[in-house]
Amino acid sequence: MQTLKETYPCQPSAAAGQKVLELTVNNHPGVMSHICGLFSRRAFNMEGILCMPIGDGKLSRIWIQIAGNSQIDQIVKQLEKLEDVRTVVLHPAEHEVFAKLEEYFQGG
Repeated sequence: MQTLKETYPCQPSAAAGQKVLELTVNNHPGVMSHICGLFSRRAFNMEGILCMPIGDGKLSRIWIQIAGNSQIDQIVKQLEKLEDVRTVVLHPAEHEVFAKLEEYFQGG
């Protein structure tokens, strides 16, 4: 029987051109759908996504791992225009949240 690690091997997150977007958003139904829709309408693929409530649960933090290209600046500007998005921060691919997840899934 194959293990999950053998079936779905993790790829290194520090691949050339990858970035991590960190968003602080209002936490209510439909927010994730609006954000994913923005990426989908532009045929822009999300390589990884993680979301957790913060503080008292009225806000959430979303980390999105993306392959970098010329559309990143435009995506950031459009994310900032969404009503429920409070902040957007662009990080390099080595951001610790995905590095730690990869470590976890690789059994480290």
